[in-house]
Amino acid sequence: MELLIVTGMSGAGKSRVADVLEDIGFFCVDNMPPKLLPTFTQILMQSREERSRIAIVVDARLGGSFNDLFDVLGELKSMDCNYKILFVDADNDVLLHRYQETRRKHPLSDKYGYETSEAIAKEREILLPARTAADFLVDTSQMTTATLKSRIAGMFLTDAVKSLKISCCSFGFKYGIPKESDLVFDVRCLPNPFYVPELKEHTGLEAPVRDYVMKFDQSKNLVPKLFDLVDYLVPLYREEGKSQLTIAVGCTGGKHRSVVFAELLYDHLNSRGDTCNVFHRDINR
Repeated sequence: MELLIVTGMSGAGKSRVADVLEDIGFFCVDNMPPKLLPTFTQILMQSREERSRIAIVVDARLGGSFNDLFDVLGELKSMDCNYKILFVDADNDVLLHRYQETRRKHPLSDKYGYETSEAIAKEREILLPARTAADFLVDTSQMTTATLKSRIAGMFLTDAVKSLKISCCSFGFKYGIPKESDLVFDVRCLPNPFYVPELKEHTGLEAPVRDYVMKFDQSKNLVPKLFDLVDYLVPLYREEGKSQLTIAVGCTGGKHRSVVFAELLYDHLNSRGDTCNVFHRDINR
């Protein structure tokens, strides 16, 4: 049985993540007290029902009982339960804006009497050990609902659950580097299709833009060097037991050059048999 523990900041999108996980075949349970995890897991492991993929949301809404989580994880290990932790995060400013926009109260506000900004800071402090121990990290600060769905589905829709999952991400530096990035490559040194009038409104997913980017020697020479570095690094990450590797490729706006190279990396890694997905964070901005 594969057990995924979903946690993270309130307002970062855990409910949406759970919805996506349910759509791709996970049995999802929201807001379970950690002390119930071993009993619940044991029941599922002994059940006749086929529930091979379970996702359980555990977060700061539980108050002080959230701190029981790490004691419980030791019990799960003794039961030979294969679990992973997914942490859903977002910038403090983004979280504050989301609470202001929805006019909802932060779950810690009533208990501690905090203003929303203070409650967010307190929650981040409480959740720091979980974030540090997480096998997967997803930062939703710049993600649309569709992008988040694509990201989660790409991470967990494969059967190779024990392998290193690689995400190739394009982004625009003007919107910030993706927080979950492990490797960041800057392709702003290459000729920019943005300044070609007939290409400006198109993206790197389209042949005219791709052909333009790749017609220059700078681009052609960069490809084998980039592939060689990635081919060298990926096995090292796998040997270290890393579960998720995010390779981010950035250009100025995240629509042209970075998209072309993220797609090239994705095709290359797929051809090697790696478990890989690709998403383009800023392509529709």
